[in-house]
Parts: sequence; C-alpha cells; structure tokens
Amino acid sequence: MENNIQAEVPSKIKWLDNVSGFLDNKFRIPGTNTRFGLDFIIGLVPYAGDVASFGISAVLVLTMVRYGASGRVIIQMLWNIFIDTVIGAVPIAGDIFDLYFKSNRRNFELLREHYEEGAYSGSGWWIIALVFLLILFLFIVMIWLVARVISFSWTYLSDLIM
Repeated sequence: MENNIQAEVPSKIKWLDNVSGFLDNKFRIPGTNTRFGLDFIIGLVPYAGDVASFGISAVLVLTMVRYGASGRVIIQMLWNIFIDTVIGAVPIAGDIFDLYFKSNRRNFELLREHYEEGAYSGSGWWIIALVFLLILFLFIVMIWLVARVISFSWTYLSDLIM
C-alpha cells in the first residue's frame, strides 16, 4: 500500500509544480531575468485581484494539505500567503513586491522538501480548521462593526433632521 502512495506522489507534486509555476514564473520581462505569472497579472486589479490571488493560493494550500503536508509546513505556507496578500494589496509597491515574492513557488518548494524528507504523512487539517474559525470570527466582528456604524449614523442623522 505504501509503495502505491509513494508512486503516486511525483505526479501530484508535478501537477502542483506546473500550477505554481504558471502562477508565479510563466512569463519573463523581455531583456531581464525577472519572471512573473498569472498571480502578478491578477494582482494588478486593485484589491479584487489580491482577493482572487489569495483564493487561488488558498486552494493550492488545501491541495497540499490533502497530499499530507504537516501542520508546521502549512503554517509556513499560510505565512507566505499572508505576506503576499497584505503587502501585495499596497498600490504600486505591492505590485513590485509581487514580482519578487512568489508565495506559490515558495509553498511548492516547502511541500517538495517535505516530501523529500519523507514527512508527507502528516496532517495539517487542524491548522486549516483553526484558520477558518479565525476568519469566521473576524467576519462576524466586521459585520457587527458595520451594523454599529450604521446604527450610530442613523441615530446621528435622525437627530440632525429632527
């Protein structure tokens, strides 16, 4: 059984290698060695592009979790995505940063090293569940804050009109 899993791993990693390469290194700026991919192009659309890029990177991490990445590796991957998303959201400077900080390639390299160490039988699902709960909590807090601002604004405007 274990031999079947090990025989199956290289094709899975190759697929992830191709996808992360397409996202981060597919094209080259003529006359330079600077490479970029779909992640950079999507990121040029202010904010919406960064959210879409975050979503694609998150799907890649979920796929890597399915292939046995450990909690430690998943935390490193999520950190790469966090850095890429936060700094990438800054207009112009974030786009330049995206040319050089390739979170998808970094994450693929983390998984490849993890496989080479033979440590791919771990489970990072608990990290994903924790991050999901954190995002859910932040979303609920954001909705609550928006409701409070609307309520305050409504009360303030009502007092001005009366």
